[in-house]
Amino acid sequence: MPHSLETERLLLRPLEVADADQAQQIFPHWEVVRYLNNRVPWPYPPDGALTYYRDVALPAMKRGDEWHWTIRLRSSPAQMVGCISLMQREGNNRGFWLGLDWHGQGLMSEACAAVTDYWFDVLKFPVLRVPKAIANTASRRISERTGMRVVGVTVRDYVSGRLPTEIWEITSAEWRARRQAMASLSQPVKKRTPEQP
Repeated sequence: MPHSLETERLLLRPLEVADADQAQQIFPHWEVVRYLNNRVPWPYPPDGALTYYRDVALPAMKRGDEWHWTIRLRSSPAQMVGCISLMQREGNNRGFWLGLDWHGQGLMSEACAAVTDYWFDVLKFPVLRVPKAIANTASRRISERTGMRVVGVTVRDYVSGRLPTEIWEITSAEWRARRQAMASLSQPVKKRTPEQP
């Protein structure tokens, strides 16, 4: 089972069956689900979140095949705002969704950075690959901002239909180099004192 993760603004807590009620309230919106894998039923049933958590996500976490976290703001940790997952699947290692009220704030980029660290530093996988519908510009921007690159184009089935898809990738070495470069940029510049005569 994964452990909790923290970022500047977020708490990522391992998924529990008790989270299903909140997920059921904020997940089933077309803008949230349309670019998700077509395994998501649509229209979404009233027990959809509970069924998925109990029968799919939690058993996969126990087997060590998948790692799922709820996303919460540190300022209001009781409220779930979305989910992010890592999966040991060929060509599809990370997925996420965010409730509509929290779109456009950069929260998912923050969550992605935390779980990508976990993928490489804790789970020790050598490469992370993620499929994205080409029409899903917001999600593709997250991949760009986190240093991923397109390594292939295919077609996949989503809730909204069969769509052209890019496969995005980043290696462990590339991710670590990027994190190191970002860390050095955030270091305060030391003021040089004038040399004494």
